[in-house]
Amino acid sequence: MSGIYIHIPFCKQACHYCDFHFSTSLKLKNELVEALQKELFLRKEEGNSEAVETIYFGGGTPSVLDISKLQALIKTVYKYYHVCENPEITLEANPDDLTDENIFKNYQSIGINRLSIGIQSFFDQDLKLMNRAHDANEAKRCLESVKKYFDNISIDLIYGIPGMSVARWLENMETALSFEVPHLSCYALTVEPKTALHHFIKKGIVQTPDDEMVQLHFRALTETLEKHHFIHYELSNFGKEGFFSKNNTAYWLGKKYLGIGPSAHSYDGLSRSWNVSNNRLYINSLKENNLPSEKEILTQKDRYNEAVMTGLRTIWGVSFNKVKTDFGSHYLDYLMQQAKPHLQNKLLCIEKNLHSPELSRLITTQKGKFLSDGIASDLFLLNDKPLFQ
Repeated sequence: MSGIYIHIPFCKQACHYCDFHFSTSLKLKNELVEALQKELFLRKEEGNSEAVETIYFGGGTPSVLDISKLQALIKTVYKYYHVCENPEITLEANPDDLTDENIFKNYQSIGINRLSIGIQSFFDQDLKLMNRAHDANEAKRCLESVKKYFDNISIDLIYGIPGMSVARWLENMETALSFEVPHLSCYALTVEPKTALHHFIKKGIVQTPDDEMVQLHFRALTETLEKHHFIHYELSNFGKEGFFSKNNTAYWLGKKYLGIGPSAHSYDGLSRSWNVSNNRLYINSLKENNLPSEKEILTQKDRYNEAVMTGLRTIWGVSFNKVKTDFGSHYLDYLMQQAKPHLQNKLLCIEKNLHSPELSRLITTQKGKFLSDGIASDLFLLNDKPLFQ
């Protein structure tokens, strides 16, 4: 098992674009932490004594938890699971929770060694549109402080925001780079159903994101970070050598992981499970020693399609050998047949290994990166009928 993801479903306020599971009420915080510990205990056998390489606190906003709660959860993982030496322990945090420098020392003292900070933008007009809880000055002060204590830092930025010019997006990146952070996660603003942003766009209060501008932002992003020696190792993720997210990389490479907390997903290679997206139901179920989850067994089609989707989003691509070994030679033939138009249009290419042809792989070109999800869907199997050899 590569890692354990722990979902902390609390936020100070709701960002207008977010459709993740969270609550702005913190009154269940203590009960929720107890329930998370109970779930970790009840699922300890799922670890199968495999080493846990990463612990990831996501959300929501995990930095709303005080240090004692985070420490209790980390201790619970160590108590019931085999944790490798020097695991990557990541905490997602918002700048408004990182105003006191003592917090960084406290995080270090309990084993947290990587921070993922939700900056999103260094411009107040963008932050107000997204309803973020911090302002641009807080974001900058936060990064000035965190650099004194942590080397392994990631920040989130959002592009494609209505009204954002290419020049403003470039300035956002230059500001981020001035703090010498070794990892950036950069996402196009997505309008999700039932979010405040979706409502504002329907009412004409906010403009619809411009697809052409989004692509210009993406091009500026990839060109700028390449000049600064970042490796574009996944569609939305850029890291300096040695600073890729181990947690996220394991997911994209199809490794097993355990998801703890309301709405969290788990994957064991053959099945996927997910917890109820309701804090009270989650807590009450765990009080009764019941796991509040559903499970699905992944079909051959599901596993093949996921391998194609995650592979094309990364620098590792889709391994010919893995497709042939995991699914059979007919699946590799199918993959290559479906890929032909995209190879001809130079959206995909074959990275050949001259010494070991079976280690060759299918990857997106620079031109095809932004379109990788759509390209992947063209390579999918559309039904569950196996491609028999």
